[in-house]
Order: sequence, then structure tokens, then C-alpha cells
Amino acid sequence: MKITFSIHRQFVLPILPHLITFLALGGCSVNNHEDNAGQGPTAVVVKEVTANINVAETYQTIDNFAASDAWACQFIGNWPDAKKNAIADLLFSTDTSANGQPKGIGLSMWRFNIGAGSAEQGEQSGIRDEWRRAESFLEPDGSYDWQRQAGQVWFLKAAQERGVKQFLAFPNSPPVNLTKNGKAFASDGKPNLAPEKYNAFADYLAEVAQGVERVHNVSFRYISPVNEPQWDWSDGGQEGTPFMNENIAGIVKALNTSFERKNVDATVDVAEAGKIDYLYATEDKPNRGNQIDAFFNSSSPLYIGDLSHVGNIISGHSYFTTSPFNQAVDKRERLANKVASVPGLKFWQSEYCILGDNAGEIEGNKRDLGIDPAIYMARVIHNDLAVANATAWQWWLAVSPYNYKDGLVYVDKNKTDGNYYDSKMLWALGNYSFFIRSGATRVGTQLTGEDSEDNILLASSYIDAANHKLITVAVNAGIRPIKMKLNVQGGGSMQATRTYVTTASNDLKPGDSYDNKSAILLAPRSVTTMVTEMQ
Repeated sequence: MKITFSIHRQFVLPILPHLITFLALGGCSVNNHEDNAGQGPTAVVVKEVTANINVAETYQTIDNFAASDAWACQFIGNWPDAKKNAIADLLFSTDTSANGQPKGIGLSMWRFNIGAGSAEQGEQSGIRDEWRRAESFLEPDGSYDWQRQAGQVWFLKAAQERGVKQFLAFPNSPPVNLTKNGKAFASDGKPNLAPEKYNAFADYLAEVAQGVERVHNVSFRYISPVNEPQWDWSDGGQEGTPFMNENIAGIVKALNTSFERKNVDATVDVAEAGKIDYLYATEDKPNRGNQIDAFFNSSSPLYIGDLSHVGNIISGHSYFTTSPFNQAVDKRERLANKVASVPGLKFWQSEYCILGDNAGEIEGNKRDLGIDPAIYMARVIHNDLAVANATAWQWWLAVSPYNYKDGLVYVDKNKTDGNYYDSKMLWALGNYSFFIRSGATRVGTQLTGEDSEDNILLASSYIDAANHKLITVAVNAGIRPIKMKLNVQGGGSMQATRTYVTTASNDLKPGDSYDNKSAILLAPRSVTTMVTEMQ
């Protein structure tokens, strides 16, 4: 028998013993419903683990799972109805077919990019890629055109029609009317908004919130005024500007005042750090790091935690911190401890896609619709939720036209029509987002037994008290199946458990139902959601 493997280096060392055993035994499949005894020398031994779940040991309450409409939705929202509706279903739908198959991944929040006006400038904007320019509602004469960003508004409404209740609006840059250089990206790595323009920028964001609600009937619950302020944003690759912590504090104070004056019912989210390290450490960016202390330590001169519209949320991005595994865990433990030092503060992982080479484990370059990036992504989600205690997990490009691992749904780079392609990353995120709804609470989950110590198998559990369900998500990064038994303690009794599996050949496929005594088979290279009815 000839066996061909395609496995990234991130898994080679930890699974090498299993790979050797697998090959030595002939690489044969196992019977999913019977013990291996008596199957002869070609059978692969399926090891068992137990997930000990203590529902009385509670951690964070989940706020949302999300993705953003940058940059492609401005065009895809104008595609033929059937295609853009199909894409919207993949992202937002919580419907199922007759056999329980989810039609989409049920995102619970949608991030709307407030454009800065580089699209109207065209090639004069200095942004080379037309797809990374964005329209602005604000006209040069100071008036507003609420028919701008029509493609994005279509997706905004499509999300709402499919049950999404949370919306966040974020600018990558202030509008070009207000920037220092008249562009939507910075010059020489310096902040592109003068302090005397903070109030005008704040009023603009307030006007956008009120105008979109008034004209399009969608309310932004959150406004995030700055994005990755640690980067220079001076290369014309997209809209963006750096900011120092003092700039951010000034903008947020102006925004809080504007919201109060204009009666805007929205929460200000800060600070979309370019990587999570900047939330708890200075790193290589003086005056742009240590953002938890800077903004939420009451002794800080930049303290904004007592402002009426500032949420008890600090947001950051998981870029450049996901590999190697042990370092990823260490960084998230440090972050969780720092967040916990501020009473009531929560952490949102507010943007991620697979960038760079990740310590040689997986490349961000080149589109891959398959299971390898999906497994990597699911392991990142697990660490952000189960180690960093993130209350929200948000992806970058919901729709991507690029040859990069940055999309959930991919499209042809055509502004009027084309094909679309779902990815395994979409469905792996769905293993979390479709089932772990806003208000679910993470509970203690410990793995014991064989394979419980090598990080090949990861699992976390969540109580959905409103629906009397226990949701457990397991990521099996290995090349052989594992049996998992659920052992629930701390209150309530287990009833039937149903599985939903994403593998190289399945997309959130409904699986078997198990009683509370049966071990559940976790396929190789899979993400499995176990939905347990509780009494």
C-alpha cells in the first residue's frame, strides 16, 4: 500500500512516534465502532483519553465570534444576488438541513470597515491595490453620502437578516479630509492625525454611527477608533496610521465626549494591538506597548477606564505569537494574568489570519482550502480561548481574493462576478462559532489518559445554560484517531451527545449520537464539536 502524507512541520516532532508506529503497522484504517483486539498485526491501536469537565469551574463568558468585511465585500456586495447570498449564508446562517448539517458558521458579530476615502482618490491615493482602497461616507465639503460603501452595507444588512445582533465599526485611518498628508496612510511612520483634529475625528465617527443606524437601520454596538497602532503604515499597502498611546488616549477622550454630546449608544473598544505582547509589555515599541497599564491602570496619566463609553475590554491581535506552541501558551498565560490584575477587564482577540512563517510551522503565503491551515487555526483559537481567556475571537478577512491564508471564503478577484470557494478554515471556525453562542461560559476541562500530554489533542468546553447544552470542541492534530470519553462533574447529568466533524473530507458533518457512557471517536486531522444535552 502506498501512503502519501502532507503534514506541516508544526506537527512532525510531536507526532513522529505515532507516524513511525502507523507506518510500521501498514498505515491501515481502524474500525470506528469496534475494539482493535483480534484485528491482526495491521490494526492501529486507538488510544483513549478522558475529558474531565467540571461545570462548576467557570471561566470567561463568550461575547462573540466574528470576521471583518475588509476589503473584498465592497465589491462582492455588488455581485449577482444568488452568489452574494450564498456567501452570506456561509458566514452568518444558523440554519441546518434536515439531517442537522449547518448551512453556515453562524458568526455572532460582524466587523464593518469605515473607509477613509482612498477609493475616491483612485491611483492618486498612493495605495497600489484597488481592492485595498475604501470609500468614505464623508464628502470633501463636509457633507455625508450614506449611499457610499454600498457593497459593505449589503453585507451589513445580510448579517442582520440572518440573526447577527452585534456589529462593530472600525476605521484603519481617519478620513483623508482630516489626515495630515491628505492620504489614507501615514508618512515616515508618524501619526497621520494632528491633535487639533481629534474632536473632528470623534464627531465623524459619531456621525457614521448615527447615519448608518438612521439610513440603513443597523446599530453599531462597538466603535474601534484605531487599528494596530504599533505598525508604521507608510508603505501604501493599505489604509492605516500609527499612533502613540497618548494619541489613542486623546482620541478616546474626544470620542467619549462626542458620544455623550450626540447621545450615541455605543461602546469604545481599544486598542487593537498589532500583537498581544503589546498589551502587557513594551517590547520594541516605546510609548506603544504596555497598553493594559497605560489605559486601565488608574494611576496612569493616560487612564481611560472610567470614561462612560469605554468598555471593560482590551483588544489585541494574535499575529506573530502563535508558534512555537509552548511560547504561544506562555504569552497567553502572561496576558491572562495581566488582564486578571484589572478587575472586570476582558480580552478580545480581535483579528487574526495566518501570517509569516510561524517558526517554520506553516506559511501564510499561498491559498490553501484544505485541512492543514484549518487545524493550525483551530489550535490558535483553542489557546486564545482556553489559555488567554479571550471572551471574543475574531478573524480578519471574511472574504478574500488573495493567494494567502487570510480568508474564510475565497473569491475570484473580479469586481462584478466570479466564483467563490469555501475553505476548511471557515468550517473549523464554525466548530466554535456555530455552537458556542454569546453568553456561553467556558468551564474547566482537563484531559487524562494516553495522548493527554503531547499537545496533539486539545479540548475546551462551554456551558450554554439557556439551552441546557454542554459544548466541547476537540482538535486532533495527529494522524491517527483517538477515542475521547466525556466525564462531567460539578452539576447536571449528561444525556445524548452528537458530534459535528470537520476533516479533509467533511465540513461540520453531523456524526453519530453517543450515550453518556460511550467513548467518542475523534478522526485524524480533525476538529470535532460534541453537543451534549444536559439535565
